[in-house]
Amino acid sequence: MACRETASGHDFLVKFRPVRALVAAVLVLLLLAACGGADPDESEDDADRRTTPAGSATPETPDEDGPDAPDDLSGAVSETREDSVYPDFGDPLVDALHYDLSLAWTPEADTLVATERLTFRATADAERVQLDFDDALAIDSLTIDGEDATYERTEKDLLVDHAVAADQQYVLELAYSGTPESYDAPTQRSDFAEGVGWNITDEHEVWTIQEPYGAFTWYATNDQPADKAYYDFTLTVPAPWTGIANGELTDTTETDGLRTTTWHLAEPAASYLVTVAFADYTPIELESSSGVPITIWGPTDDPAAIGETEYAPEAMDWLEQYLGPYPFDTFGILVYDGSSGMETQTMVTLGATEYSTSREVVVHELAHHWYGDTVTPSDWIDVWMNEGMAMYLQGMWEAEDEGITVEEKMDSWAEFEDEERAYAGPPADYDPTNFGSGNIYFGPALMWHELRERVGDDVFFALLEDWPADQENGNADRAEYEAFIERETGEELTAFFDDWLLGERTPPRE
Repeated sequence: MACRETASGHDFLVKFRPVRALVAAVLVLLLLAACGGADPDESEDDADRRTTPAGSATPETPDEDGPDAPDDLSGAVSETREDSVYPDFGDPLVDALHYDLSLAWTPEADTLVATERLTFRATADAERVQLDFDDALAIDSLTIDGEDATYERTEKDLLVDHAVAADQQYVLELAYSGTPESYDAPTQRSDFAEGVGWNITDEHEVWTIQEPYGAFTWYATNDQPADKAYYDFTLTVPAPWTGIANGELTDTTETDGLRTTTWHLAEPAASYLVTVAFADYTPIELESSSGVPITIWGPTDDPAAIGETEYAPEAMDWLEQYLGPYPFDTFGILVYDGSSGMETQTMVTLGATEYSTSREVVVHELAHHWYGDTVTPSDWIDVWMNEGMAMYLQGMWEAEDEGITVEEKMDSWAEFEDEERAYAGPPADYDPTNFGSGNIYFGPALMWHELRERVGDDVFFALLEDWPADQENGNADRAEYEAFIERETGEELTAFFDDWLLGERTPPRE
């Protein structure tokens, strides 16, 4: 997630570039006819028990059955946990392995008709399964391993009555429909004023950003960072609009005025790193010097909205000097009608503002593909692991771009770092209602520079490259990270990290 533009404030520059919706009414009717017309207001009272009606039809979407889950799901086996900052989201009982999502969006009706097939592993014996899923969406059918299942719902929880056994796999299939609603973000940042999760613009376009949670607003998920899974998407919308998601675009078809795209994410991702968008986009195809294909998806009617995002190949070249080869097969940037920026895995989501589409933010979000996407924190208390390193790399790039030393850049940040701690708390003990404030960016960035000065460039840059490679497609917490650094440097660093991550004031700098 990109930090705010100003040096010591708490906001992004907000500058919207609306994208005009061009959807013929006949196409809307076609999509409604194809997908069925479930009533989004049909949901039951809170915690009301229902049984899936026998013979309920699954709404038809192109490629309704979707691709089979990968044969080998071992790469998505996770050590789930209850999050220490946001314990109400996610359930350690569930280890999601693969999500197959078919989503059909009718813009002028603001209606989503969807099917989901979730392959998951139970981590313990239990009589029922809990997922995060917003009750704004009506469930049309629900089965586990092909059998109808009863369930309960609260505002954000789905509790399915089905006994599970530890280390056994199950397949939950769900058909649902309605108008998704965004969820209040636990932050004071103005670029999150619209909320997290599924967002609908005045032009009926869709974008999704869900850090630290929010994926549950549009599919049933284990919405915690410790649980990574594989993803496949089938997205349908009236042409000329296009559905965009993470991973590789594997197919595009048009039938009866409806455009369907399929996307495959080959590496497991946490739910907060998933993105989906629907609007009229035009792609720009680029490539890094190392041969990684890069696509910029910008609004068709406002080509200038992409800002400086075409810098992505150069940004990747620069980062690979310090971090090693880019860890995924493809990279993309989606420019949406909003103001925030997010390192959604392989398909970065950037608001159409001058700052969010700037070169420094492109560097920042791309750096997250090593720090945040390849190695992801197991608990939100350790979000500094993502943001501190991405911010330090951004600072290194800015110093080079401005013709100053990294020390001078760090000096400028140190001038206001105490203010960030006072506002939102220490980086590793922050105020949960001020998620994503400057305290998790600038203090840890200064910390990394101090460590660099302490151990020397050779050791420091070896650490930068080796940590993501060591934890490839995994999760880690502070204890694991510190143990790795101490092992590689041969130094005892407990007091050093405590001072920087838990101190009420900025530690003295050497």
